[in-house]
Amino acid sequence: MEEKIAFKNLHSREYPGHKKKVHSVAWNCTGTKLASGSVDQTARVWHIEPHGHGKAKDIELKGHTDSVDQLCWDPKHADLIATASGDKSVRLWDARSGKCSQQAELSGENINITYKPDGTHIAVGNRDDELTILDVRKFKPIHRRKFSYEVNEIAWNMTGDMFFLTTGNGTVEVLAYPLLKPVDTLVAHTAGCYCIAIDPTGRYFAVGSADSLVSLWDISEMLCVRTFTKLEWPVRTISFNYTGDYIASASEDLFIDMSNVHTGRTVHQIPCRAAMNSVEWNPKYNLLAYAGDDKNKYSADEGVFRIFGFESN
Repeated sequence: MEEKIAFKNLHSREYPGHKKKVHSVAWNCTGTKLASGSVDQTARVWHIEPHGHGKAKDIELKGHTDSVDQLCWDPKHADLIATASGDKSVRLWDARSGKCSQQAELSGENINITYKPDGTHIAVGNRDDELTILDVRKFKPIHRRKFSYEVNEIAWNMTGDMFFLTTGNGTVEVLAYPLLKPVDTLVAHTAGCYCIAIDPTGRYFAVGSADSLVSLWDISEMLCVRTFTKLEWPVRTISFNYTGDYIASASEDLFIDMSNVHTGRTVHQIPCRAAMNSVEWNPKYNLLAYAGDDKNKYSADEGVFRIFGFESN
């Protein structure tokens, strides 16, 4: 039974703190903390009260020497977070102290990072289309593979035995994990596939493409069941809400589209002032964090992210 949300009664709150634009936002597994990674070479962790008010407390994670392009939380631990940076390093942090506990130097500028759902491995993708798998405990690479095509985003399925790559050829490559043996090539879009999201119920995954479409795939059949057509620019970022009923997608369009996964219809649009880099739904509540290329009136980066889903009061 899908839930109905009165989206029109909800509004966004702004969280300033970074000196340059925010590239990535991610929630921890309990939905109580949000991390933001920025071009200003830092990440920040914010304590968010889902129904509360008041100023959010934040802690700065300092140490990278280049842009923090993506970050992700340990799926089993609410205070451990991994960051990938253009400085070629991957770092693991304790979000309570803000201290870096582990660091690995890799071969290229990192742009993607994701945890295996059981928390044992981290996959990192770089600008040279190379994939590195790290063992989280030793924080050492256990697997490296360079691909001959453009690799954009990476994801595990919920059980961790399948690994997905979205490519510049408009395909999704499906690999068996841990051997990374090719299982399937899905011809998904007529232009490069940029982003991928796995539905938390494990039924679907969604792919956002340069052709401005989002495709929804049945994971057991590997078949496309519908497309979302509201955006007009290359789709940069997508996310399912925690029940799997809604999908948010964003691009250079000046709105974030929220659609019903089962009908394909738009249920709400959040207006925004700039191209979006990252949208992510909270894993426990209907709160959507989003961040983009916002500028102030002096054309300087604002360094903010916003969260939509707070009740108007």
